[in-house]
Amino acid sequence: MLIAFSVAPSGTGRSDGSVHDAVAAAIRVVRESGLPHRTTSMFTEIEGPDWDTVMDVVKRATEAVLPFGSRVSLVLKADIRPGYTGEIDAKLERLDKALDETE
Repeated sequence: MLIAFSVAPSGTGRSDGSVHDAVAAAIRVVRESGLPHRTTSMFTEIEGPDWDTVMDVVKRATEAVLPFGSRVSLVLKADIRPGYTGEIDAKLERLDKALDETE
């Protein structure tokens, strides 16, 4: 199962609007989980064997952001494909192959 999520506080009181400290706290949780993951400028993807495993990481990452503001926003997208693992990389490999074949 792949999950793409973004979590950020609001009501931080910061004049520059930056949430990088809060995001860093969330990403620490993801990295410490040991699950395959990838972080981009907008989302973090994690892959795990089941709902409970992946959602536990998302929950703990969200909780890590709570102290940074008066509220937290969580955006989540899931790709549920039972019986498949390694899709965090395999999906991109298939895409690259398809692009190479059309050039």
